[in-house]
Amino acid sequence: MKILRILSVLVVSTTIFAFGADAQTRKTPAKRPPTPKVVTTNTVPAATVADTKSGAEKLSIQIKNVTKFIYALGGIARGIEDLDKEARTKKIVQAAIDQNETNKREVIQAIRNLQAGLATLEVEFRTKEPLKRYLVQIQGITELSNQSEDLARSGRFSESGKPLLLVVEKLSDTLVAMR
Repeated sequence: MKILRILSVLVVSTTIFAFGADAQTRKTPAKRPPTPKVVTTNTVPAATVADTKSGAEKLSIQIKNVTKFIYALGGIARGIEDLDKEARTKKIVQAAIDQNETNKREVIQAIRNLQAGLATLEVEFRTKEPLKRYLVQIQGITELSNQSEDLARSGRFSESGKPLLLVVEKLSDTLVAMR
């Protein structure tokens, strides 16, 4: 009996140790396939860069054109309006009146020329994909130039420069946004 007891203790302890040893063995986890590395770059296509640069250059040109025109308009508008006042109150030589009418037509034509350049620029910002994000800043410059022409055609030459000042502001804001 004693031997039987020892043998049963031995079998039980061997069984316990066998299960304990099995529990301590390390199981390797199932291998996952490696996740592909995503490489992101902040490169912009060359066409986008070229369109943006071209748009900025055209903005700069229009800012210069409108600014120079506003500067010249100040003196010309005053002269036209002063001569109109004199023509209503005093006798003036017909040649001066004719010259004044020619000056009025030339100013209105110059505003139309500015309008054409501004309309072309606004259309370019509406149609070229890289420039569309700046449309919010530039939108409305054609309408402002139309207002300027309307004021000039109604004989309010000094006031016709005010909408053009707003055009310069919009163009400048757009240029800053494009940096």
